[in-house]
Amino acid sequence: MIIITGVTGKLGSQVVDQVLARVPAERVGVSVRDVDGAAAVAARGVRVRRGDFSDPDSLAGAFEGATQVLVVSTNETGPAALAQHVTAIDAACAAGADRVLYTSHQGAASDSLFAPMPDHAATEQHLARTGRPFTALRNGFYASTVPLLLGQALATGELVAPEDGPVSWTAHADLAEAAAIVLAEGDLFDGPTPPLTAPDAFDLGDVAAMLTDLTGRTIRRVVVADEEWAASLVGHGVPEDQANLLLGMFRASRRGEFATTGDQLEKLLERPATSLRSVLEAAVRA
Repeated sequence: MIIITGVTGKLGSQVVDQVLARVPAERVGVSVRDVDGAAAVAARGVRVRRGDFSDPDSLAGAFEGATQVLVVSTNETGPAALAQHVTAIDAACAAGADRVLYTSHQGAASDSLFAPMPDHAATEQHLARTGRPFTALRNGFYASTVPLLLGQALATGELVAPEDGPVSWTAHADLAEAAAIVLAEGDLFDGPTPPLTAPDAFDLGDVAAMLTDLTGRTIRRVVVADEEWAASLVGHGVPEDQANLLLGMFRASRRGEFATTGDQLEKLLERPATSLRSVLEAAVRA
């Protein structure tokens, strides 16, 4: 049985849909903190059981009978994130899963300037130490982040943000489909995958140019100091630790941490990856 976690989230919910297009529902189970929140999945014939990364006992039942477990990374960072990932991985191994899969990142590195990346790297290291076959899906940076970075650009004509660097922005839908393909095939990759990214990397200057083309209005890229930008977020009610976390993303991108691209995602999908331009088109229409 394939067990999928995080199915009430944006990625996990789409993974379930894609898996069910390839695997009979009776061979699929999901682990969720809130069973009622997965009622629609249960109605499709999928086994739904409560499983909480902070409650190891709950995972024993949620992962029972697993041949593969997909551990979708938590939204936590730092020690809390690693502790939850380790708990889920160890529970999958204890349940006898033949393979553990984990949604990692193409920028996973212990020395990254963006806090989630060392967490991914440490989780991959723990997977390797288990001695169990594993697959770390080295996903590209979610393209849905870009509209959140625009601020008031569409209204003011200025895309204001700290200095950044190119990022291989990649759509949730593409990554969910790729994960489903890997789960359905069973043993396509051992260890970290090649980068699962869109074929191109773009910075916010490129984004401003695309928006200019899409809207017919000049959208100018304006670079501001890190501290000024973070202070502006805090002034608008963003918690300081969250503002600093986001600032780390810019610092990491301008160091080239997210510029890696590859063709493996498109090979898996057997089609072109979703373009950043299409993501921006949707943002302009919204």
